[in-house]
Parts: sequence; C-alpha cells; structure tokens
Amino acid sequence: MATQEKANRTIVRGRRYVGKAETIAYIAQDFADSFSIGKYQNRFIWDVVGIDFKINAAVTLFTGAWDVINDTFISAIVDRTRTRWGKFRPYLIWMKMPLTLFGMLFWFTPIFFPNTAPTYLPKLIYYFAFNIINETANTFMSISKTGLLSTITPNPEERVRLISQANLFSRFLGEQLPEWIMGILIDLINSKAVKWKLQNLFIGMGAATAILSSLMTFWFYMVSKERVMQSVEKPSIMQGFKAILNNKPLLIITLSDFFAGFSIGQSRSDYYIDVLGSASLQTIVGIPAYPILNLSYLWVAPLRRRFTSKTLWVIEDLWTDICWLVVFGVGSINKNFMSRKFMIPTMMIEEFVEMFVYGVRHTIPEELRNEAMDYCEWKNGYRVEAMTGVAKSLVTKIQGIIMSSVTNLVLSKIGYVQGKKIGTQSDKAKWWLFALGTGIPIITSSLGIIPKLFYPINNQVRDRMYADLAERRKAIAEQMDADKVEAQV
Repeated sequence: MATQEKANRTIVRGRRYVGKAETIAYIAQDFADSFSIGKYQNRFIWDVVGIDFKINAAVTLFTGAWDVINDTFISAIVDRTRTRWGKFRPYLIWMKMPLTLFGMLFWFTPIFFPNTAPTYLPKLIYYFAFNIINETANTFMSISKTGLLSTITPNPEERVRLISQANLFSRFLGEQLPEWIMGILIDLINSKAVKWKLQNLFIGMGAATAILSSLMTFWFYMVSKERVMQSVEKPSIMQGFKAILNNKPLLIITLSDFFAGFSIGQSRSDYYIDVLGSASLQTIVGIPAYPILNLSYLWVAPLRRRFTSKTLWVIEDLWTDICWLVVFGVGSINKNFMSRKFMIPTMMIEEFVEMFVYGVRHTIPEELRNEAMDYCEWKNGYRVEAMTGVAKSLVTKIQGIIMSSVTNLVLSKIGYVQGKKIGTQSDKAKWWLFALGTGIPIITSSLGIIPKLFYPINNQVRDRMYADLAERRKAIAEQMDADKVEAQV
C-alpha cells in the first residue's frame, strides 16, 4: 500500500510544466491584480463623485442581481468553448484591453459631472449604466481567468508553488505601492500641505494603475497555456448541473463562504482616516510585520507535508479571528480606539502576529478551489470549470448583494456624515468605524469555520485522485494523436 501511494505521488508530482518565462508572467499577473487603489474606492465614491449611501446601496442591489443572472448563461458559453487558442484564453486576450479602456470611465466620472449633488439624476444614470456594462464584461473575464489558472498545469504541487511564488514576489516587488502612495498623498491634501485636488489625484492614480496592471495581465494571457486536457465533447447544461451537485469539496467551500458571508464590516482604511486621522498610518502599522509576511510563504510547503489542507484551512481562520478579536476588545476599553499612542502599537503587534499565517491564507484556499475543479473531472470524466466556479459563487453573490447594501445602510445609520472633514465625525460614528473594521466582521462571519471541519479530501484521497487523472489524461492524449494520424491517412 505504501509503495502504491509513493508511485501515485510520483505520477502526480514528478513533472514541471510551467517554464521560467511563463512563471514570471504568472507572477506579473498576480502582481497586477493588487496594483491598484481599490482600497480607496469608497472614498472616491463618497468624497469625489458624491453618491448618496442609500442610492449606492440600491445600485449595488440591482448590479448584483444582474451579476447573478448573467453568471449562468455566460458560464455555459465559456464551458462549451473549444478553439485552437484554448477554452479560456480567447475571452481574456480579446476583451482585456477594451475592458481596461472602458473601465477608465469610472475614474473620469467627476470630470463628466463636476460639482453635482449626490442625487443628481444624470450622474446616477451614468453610474448605474457603467456598473451594469462593466459587470457583464467582467463576468466573462473572471470566469475565464479562474478557469485558466486551474488548467495552467495538471500538477497540484506545481500549482501551489506558483501561487506561493506569485504572492511572495508580488509583495516583495511592491504590489501595494499605489495604496501606500495614495495614503500619503491623501494625508498631504487633507492637511493642506500640497495644493492638489483630491479629484485629480484619484483620476491620475486610477488611470495609471489600470493601464500598467492591464499590460502585465495581458502579457500573461498571451504567453500562458492551457495544459489540462478538455473532453472533446462539449458538456451539456444538464451535465454541468450534475457536476455541480455531486462535487462535495465545492459544496463545503461554498457553505463556508456562505456562512462567512454574513460578515458586516467596513474597510479599516476608513478607521485610520476618520478616527486616527491619517491614511498612511495603515502602512506604518504594517512595517514591522512585512518581513514575517514574506517569510510566511517559506513554511507553506513543510506545513502541507505535515498537515492536511483542511487542518491548515481551519487553523489560519482561527488564528486570524483571534488576533482581531483581541484588538477589538482592547480598543473598546476606555475609548482606547481613539488614541494613536495606544492603537498604533496594538495594531502593529496584531499585524506582526497575524502575518505568520499569511502565506497559508493566500495559498491553501486558492488551491482548494482548483482541487474542487479537478475533483469534478475525476468524478464525472469531464471539466466544467466555468459552471463549477459560478455555482460556488452564486449563493455567496446573492448574499453579498444583500450584505453590501446592508453595509451602506449601516453607515447611514451610525451617524457617519459624507464629505465631513477628517477627524470630526461624532464619537458614536468613530466607534462604529473601529468596530466595523475589527471585531464585528469577525463575529458576524464566525460560522464560516464550521463547514471547513467536514472537507472530504485528505492526502490519501488526493493522491489517488491525481494518479487516476494522470492516467486518464494520458489515454485521452494518445487517442487524440491516433485520431489525427488516422485522419491524415
């Protein structure tokens, strides 16, 4: 038995498929994913564009509903695609640059509608239409990208290596540099140290990061390959639903996301800006933890050899939750959350301790999603990456629509005033911003850990699954080669 398991591991892990150039491109696209100022997008909507909380909640609701509707038919289209460029790459290659140019319109919104009221109808129509069109195009992109990343190599160990390397080098190369720069410049503008307009800062940084990140991502789409064999026959919609219903790993992941999705929270950057009075403090707080963050990827592989993915998935969740609950409890005593002298050291310690599991957090869940797609092929004999991915996100998207609207409404109820000078919100609003960035999201999402305890794939099942898949894919490839020879004759 031990000999057979060793043979299985050799079949699965014995070969590397992704070369150096493609690996560098993979890292570049991962870097590009976070090379943005998305963390400050809410500030842009609130303070520059000027969209009322309640109206933004309604737009989120309608856009999300459309997202749920279009997911189903777009995933069916993608799963039935067969071209000489692959199943996913055609959508990614041909849509990336046009979608980037269209996305620039988001940052130019204040130029089109300068100095208008939060309820100005033409601005609201434009904002709504942009979100609907952008959501539709992004559905094609996100479904295709998820599928591509799961088929770039049939070797799960190589996938983990790529994920770990990409996350490590992306942080090292400065994927968060735009956010750091934005934090400093927002502080300088708010303190009148520089005479720039907040509007121009957002337009310039938003457009620049969008173009640079798109070029890096486009490069990866051009040089990447889909190496996991797709069945010649296109799966029917009913086969797609069958593959979803009997995919136990996918069910567990979806249930975990669903229970965790009841989280009610707000970006911690708003706490740093509106309570502690400085956006760049968030960057300063993370400095001591930065070396640990990078080193945390070094122990992902040894931990995977010693523990199951399920165990690491659970431990990471508990570790992170406990860290933030401690901060919430300490900050709530005697209004400590309003004191820079007290909260900056506290948050520094939290960041330092939390980052010990950063590598696990950004590697294991992503690999589990890829593993669930492979399980579909093992169970059914064909792959439906698009429908599998959509099924996983469908329930949580519906939930996310509701919870996002709830968050917008919560901000309007806690006494938060849009456009108010930083540091001048009421004490009640400040406490809620602190709570929504630390303890409340943890408490309201805590049930998400329960399904993780029932994840069905252990190391033995995983080895057997990938050994079987390797043999099947080899047989399919040989049959296709034989069919080509016969057709030429």
